[in-house]
Amino acid sequence: MSSTSSTSTPVSPEALDAFLGRFVGDFGAALAGANVIIGDRLGLYRALWATGPATAAEVAAEAGCDERHVREWLLGQAAGDYVVYDDATDRFSLTPEQAACLADEGSPTFLPGAFQVAASLYKDEDRLVDAVRTGAGMAWHEHHHDLFEGTDRFFRPGYTANLVDSWLPALEGVESKLRSGATVADVGCGLGSSTIIMAQAFPKSNFVGFDYHDESIEGARKAAESAGVADRVRFEVASAQQFPGEGYDLVCMFDCLHDMGDPVGAAAHVRQAMAEDGTWLVVEPAAADSVRENLNPVGRVFYNASTLVCTPASKAQEVGLALGAQAGPERLRQVITDGGFSRFRVATTTPFNLVIEAKP
Repeated sequence: MSSTSSTSTPVSPEALDAFLGRFVGDFGAALAGANVIIGDRLGLYRALWATGPATAAEVAAEAGCDERHVREWLLGQAAGDYVVYDDATDRFSLTPEQAACLADEGSPTFLPGAFQVAASLYKDEDRLVDAVRTGAGMAWHEHHHDLFEGTDRFFRPGYTANLVDSWLPALEGVESKLRSGATVADVGCGLGSSTIIMAQAFPKSNFVGFDYHDESIEGARKAAESAGVADRVRFEVASAQQFPGEGYDLVCMFDCLHDMGDPVGAAAHVRQAMAEDGTWLVVEPAAADSVRENLNPVGRVFYNASTLVCTPASKAQEVGLALGAQAGPERLRQVITDGGFSRFRVATTTPFNLVIEAKP
């Protein structure tokens, strides 16, 4: 194939300028992502939040960092509208909205984990190039460890905001079972945030989290101890196709079904493991059934994440169905019903999630 581009269609200066403008924005965001991680790790956002309008020297002193570096960092943040700069006083500050997204880890909109995920994938570049070239894939556990922590930190705020107050109440009869005392399996639990959030909300129920990744299970056990729920929560190393137990009132899979090599096999195992009147809660990335409807900013995030994480993960496993993070409701319906479920509905949505209820 020739590397010489066709010159039969002239370049539009206006269209070229528009594309270059988009590229500058993306390039700036890519560089800024590293500085978001630095600011998060060093507590610079928290320092600015604590000091209020402050000079670079005051922020540096609060965070215990070098003033000159902090000033350059603050100026970059101001250029990206991540912090506010007052040129009359040479002071920096955070709006309440910026603080909620960048400084307050308890906020439902806390975001730095997203850039931690992105940074981890740059570190995996060589492996991912091989995965795309060969089709062999790249398993979750083969990624840089920052992916595991970053994913948990990025998804946890959404679970905190929605899981107990919105998603579980949208399921038929589930909330009352949890309040009375139910047995719950959280499959693909990662570091256990979703499991722990449910356990804290429903003290009469018992929870078990399963994940094939032993390093994540170790972290989940420590998190359960810290949260004071280890008496009702246990975590075990097991795959979605082989996790033990039966008669579960509720089985949950949060943002992981599409990562599996054999999601139909996983669905069939869930069907066998749950009670006859049980419920399977499947949370997946928001997507429409047509590609055209997914070509938007949220779809851009999910398609790119799917290229780097989800599709390689599935391809690295048996079957390797590679649903991808934008499978859409009808493709998910097919997978779930092929696994033996007769009832499927999208119970609720968010701008980033499809919340699916499946029943026998």
